[in-house]
Amino acid sequence: MSRPPVILVARTLPAPCEDRLARDFIVHRPAGDCPHPWPELLAIAEGCEGMLVSVSEKLDRAAIEALPASIRVIATMSVGFDHIDLAAAKARGLIVTNTPDVLTEATADLTLLLLLGAARRAKEAMALIAEDRWGAWSPTGMLGVDIGRRRMGILGLGRIGAAVARRARAFGMDIHYHNRRRAEARVEDGATWHDTLDGLLAVSDVLVLNAASTPETRGIIDARALSLLPQGAILVNSARGDLVDDEAVIEALISGRLFAAGLDVFRGEPKLDPRYRDLPNVFALPHVGSATIETRVDMGMLAIDNLASVLSGGGKPLNPVT
Repeated sequence: MSRPPVILVARTLPAPCEDRLARDFIVHRPAGDCPHPWPELLAIAEGCEGMLVSVSEKLDRAAIEALPASIRVIATMSVGFDHIDLAAAKARGLIVTNTPDVLTEATADLTLLLLLGAARRAKEAMALIAEDRWGAWSPTGMLGVDIGRRRMGILGLGRIGAAVARRARAFGMDIHYHNRRRAEARVEDGATWHDTLDGLLAVSDVLVLNAASTPETRGIIDARALSLLPQGAILVNSARGDLVDDEAVIEALISGRLFAAGLDVFRGEPKLDPRYRDLPNVFALPHVGSATIETRVDMGMLAIDNLASVLSGGGKPLNPVT
């Protein structure tokens, strides 16, 4: 009987995934469930044929080039792969895979939570309870906005964007979107396509970011973009923190150009600009878009499926990105 494949697993996965790893692989891993410096991971990668990583592991060109020759596949437990230098991986002949689809619904749910929290001033309302400042009811107290009377603009009508649109329609929102190319009719589902970002911004009472982080999209929501939004718009970002210019967004929140923001992702997370914590009109969460039991198990299992397919199933990945 041939031995199981040897893999490096960078983080602790949900219990069903760990059970499968123990059964089907020989696992090398660092001590403790926390982000580990790359040299520490490299020290235990010798002899491994595959790696299971997450967004907390930053595999730049130097890291990719330093990998032992035995590594054939890197499976990331995420839909995004901007933490991996794909060009360097491709140059080395490495297969990189991700976990699309399985986190779509959970992330779309979280996006609506961000929107509702921002629109209904949830941070301020929760503070009234937590700080025992809840006073008498007032006809003008804690007024938010009705999202059903707003137009939603989605930057990136992919899997998650389309799932957000389905939910937003249930609230009565009018859906607009911008992709580089118009989506198929079944995906569009009556939404209005704008062939330019500027066209989308002009009608986005609520702007939802669902684009990938690429050289073209990083910092795309800057002061100029924000100036094109309707006065008092709401910004929602559950995609990647580096899509926005923090300075411009914070200024727009302070000035009232933006009514509020719902943010689950931040540039440089877990560190973030401390002003976000202090602004009353920022409803913020710590990158928990996929954080349900069911979704994280599905993500882990799909990452493992990709490893098994390459290392034990004939070399073909299920979800290749290189």
